[in-house]
Amino acid sequence: MRSYTRFGIAAGAAFAFFLPFGTVAEAETIDTQARQAIIVDANTGTILMEKNADDLMTPSSMSKLMTVYMVFERLKEGSLKMTDELPVSETAWKKNYKSEGSLMFLPVHSMVKVSDLLRGVIIQSGNDACSVLAEGLAGSEEAFAERETRKSREIGLTKSTFKNASGWPVPGHQMTARDLSVLARRLILDFPDYYPIFGEKSFVFNNIKQDNRNPLIWQNIAGADGLKTGHTEDGGYGEVGSAIRDGRRVIVVLNGMTSIKMRAEESERLIEWAFREFDDYKLFKAGETVTDGEVWLGVEKSVPLTVAKDVLITLPRTARHDMKVSANFNGPLPAPVKKGTEVGVVTITAPGIQPVQVPLLAGADVERLGFFGRIGAAVKRTLWGA
Repeated sequence: MRSYTRFGIAAGAAFAFFLPFGTVAEAETIDTQARQAIIVDANTGTILMEKNADDLMTPSSMSKLMTVYMVFERLKEGSLKMTDELPVSETAWKKNYKSEGSLMFLPVHSMVKVSDLLRGVIIQSGNDACSVLAEGLAGSEEAFAERETRKSREIGLTKSTFKNASGWPVPGHQMTARDLSVLARRLILDFPDYYPIFGEKSFVFNNIKQDNRNPLIWQNIAGADGLKTGHTEDGGYGEVGSAIRDGRRVIVVLNGMTSIKMRAEESERLIEWAFREFDDYKLFKAGETVTDGEVWLGVEKSVPLTVAKDVLITLPRTARHDMKVSANFNGPLPAPVKKGTEVGVVTITAPGIQPVQVPLLAGADVERLGFFGRIGAAVKRTLWGA
């Protein structure tokens, strides 16, 4: 087994490999007044902090993110357009105007553009806009909620169950902080053309100016651009927030706080902590030679060993100088060697993180020596050793 170790990786190169979602990195511990919380580095999926992240909870309007995901998906595939208009049914109008939830103030029997309905959900948190979108896409809000639950499993939400499109508290409508973080990351990565709507501060519909309810957008937090707040008596005050700085994005999910003030302060405090205590460190580009592997009985004596994707890892800043990257493979590699064949692993270790392994691949084809070449190599090995 050959091992190649590289110390002090330079942090200046530009790479972007997504490590398996859920890798955990630990810095100086931090607590929060939220009942449930999780902080994730969006670029790598590394979990920076979590608290009761798998507890089922009342997600309130934060579950509107799933409704937005369903609409974004239809827009991306082309079966729905921003300019399409959907009807405001009497069913949707009565259901929401009789409640005490937030509204976009849609006139009954009117036709409303999808672009306005989306902003009504994202910016104003309008329950009526959610109902209209749900009926327009699935025929009824109940059928739409069933589709949401199915789609949530497809995209990695393991515990969420949806009973409506708005997050109005009803029995069985539940999510976890972890699921919300996965959903937020998917919205950001899957729909870069539509995600910027979350950062809009206000919009005007029917001559009514409606302001974004997300405090992060208004607090002048550097890079803050989403996503959604929520509140119910049972669930407390919640926030799914995100900010990006110098290409690095952090997602924070909090729920169970006791006031609007606590929600705003905790969201800002934890975002600043995540940027201060951690960073993304860039190791290898796709196809870059990590090391060379000796080849036995090949027309070339060695083959470059590479990685298939760019490699990026999130670490506590204090662990940066203790990071080690080793390439491990069984050598010499017998010819013929086919490009792209997995021959070993690159292992990344550092204090405060679980070891991360990335497949090590042959970077080129190496043909086998002919008969007489193999005889000559065997004789040399017998006489002179490796």
